[in-house]
Amino acid sequence: MIWDEIEIPKEIRHFMLEGAEETVLGQKNGAKKQYRYGNLHIREYDDKYLVHMDKVDPRKDPLGHLVKDAPEIIVGITSGIIAAKKVSSSVYKLQKNMPFAKSTSIFAGLVASVLAGYAGYTITKKLKEF
Repeated sequence: MIWDEIEIPKEIRHFMLEGAEETVLGQKNGAKKQYRYGNLHIREYDDKYLVHMDKVDPRKDPLGHLVKDAPEIIVGITSGIIAAKKVSSSVYKLQKNMPFAKSTSIFAGLVASVLAGYAGYTITKKLKEF
């Protein structure tokens, strides 16, 4: 969770910590690049840097980072998996004697997975802001 994000305008201070590593880990949120320096997460934009501290460094403990700093990802994935299983199973049971029952149930499961995963992710992200 981003508790205190600090904005540093580039016009005031163009900086980068020595030893900060460019990374793909983390949500870019429109940033050109992002860096990590321990638990410090730095996002670089055209005109500013946004900086915050994560509770867990994802390079050292990816699962711990998801649990402590990004639970919305876990909720989204879990919601998607549960919805896919339930919907595809239900559709298959209803249509098992019809042609294309298997492909129809797989397609329905994929659609349900995307919708439920996105909903779970979005709701959890919003709840985290409180």
